[in-house]
Amino acid sequence: MADGFIAFELDLMGAVMNQLIPSLDAMGSAPLTLDNAQALPDAQGVYLLIHDGEVRYVGKTDAEAGLRTRLARHARKFEQRRNVRPEDVQFKAAQILVLTAMDIESRVIAHYGSEWNGSGFGSNDPGRERETTNKPEQGFDARFPIDIDSPLEVLEPGQITAHEALVALKIALPYTLRFELELGAKGSHAFRTRPHPDLPAATITVPAGPLSVRDAMRLIVAALPAGWQATYFVSHVILYKENRQYAHGAPI
Repeated sequence: MADGFIAFELDLMGAVMNQLIPSLDAMGSAPLTLDNAQALPDAQGVYLLIHDGEVRYVGKTDAEAGLRTRLARHARKFEQRRNVRPEDVQFKAAQILVLTAMDIESRVIAHYGSEWNGSGFGSNDPGRERETTNKPEQGFDARFPIDIDSPLEVLEPGQITAHEALVALKIALPYTLRFELELGAKGSHAFRTRPHPDLPAATITVPAGPLSVRDAMRLIVAALPAGWQATYFVSHVILYKENRQYAHGAPI
C-alpha cells in the first residue's frame, strides 16, 4: 500500500447500534393508544412493542408510512382481541435520521429476540389460499384471537343492504373482514364497488343498540339466499357463497 493512503470502511451500522440499543433500553415506554401514536412524527425510525415487560415486536418505518401511521395501525390491532387489551401494550419509538439501506430492523430483532416478529402480527389479509391450507394459526393470532362477541356501535338502526352493512363493518373493524365479490373483481376498492350481486340485493333490519360481529353476520346470512356461509378464524372473518368445512375455522 502506498504511503499517504488507506482503505477505510466506516461501520455505520455498528455506530448506530452502539448508540441505539442503550438509548432504547434507557428510555421510558408509553401505552400504545391511538392518542399517543398520533402524537408521534410520521417519520422513519424503529420501535419496540412491549407486553408483560418483554419486547415482543420490533418494527422499522420509512418516510412513506412513518412512526405515527404504523403505531396507530398497531394500536387498533389490539382492539377486539381476547386475552389482551390495548392498555396492556407499551411502546418505545426512535426517529432515526440516517436509515436508508441499513438493515437496522433485523439487528434489533436479533438483539431483543422479539417473539411476535414472524408470527403474523404485522401481516395483512392472509387471502383465500391461506384459509384452504388447513394449517393452524400460530403465534400472535393464536394467542390473542379476535373477539366477535363484544357489542359494537358500528351499524345504525334501520334498514340497509347486506353490502352496506359489510362495508361499514369492514372499514370499522380492527381485523380483516372479507366477503365474496363479483366474478373477476380485483383491487383494493372492489369491496365497495363490485360485490357479489346477492349482497346489494338483500336487505337487513338493524335493531337498536350495540350489535356484535357475530350477531351482525348472522343477520346478514339470514337475509341472503340459501348457500351463504360466514366463517370465523382466530385472525379474521369471511363471508362466501359456499357450504364448506374449514379445519381451523368455525361457521358463525
